[in-house]
Amino acid sequence: MLKTKKKAAVVKKAQIHATDTGSPEVQVAILSTRIDELAKHLKEHKKDNHSRRGLLKMVADRRTHMKYLERKSKTRHEAVAKKLESK
Repeated sequence: MLKTKKKAAVVKKAQIHATDTGSPEVQVAILSTRIDELAKHLKEHKKDNHSRRGLLKMVADRRTHMKYLERKSKTRHEAVAKKLESK
């Protein structure tokens, strides 16, 4: 679970304009941060299958957002993909 301050920092980093909170870029950034945190949790708690299911759902959701971006704007998709690779 993301803390409010951390989520705000992630949104601020990924937003396109000052009031942007729902663009695909922001959604992917938030999902990526949550996925990273949950992956760390699952490394420690290997038998937590309920959280594993949530992780798989988030990964699928992020993939859906990326496909949408690829369909709508190749340049925006490539920019987000490049940011994800650098993590």
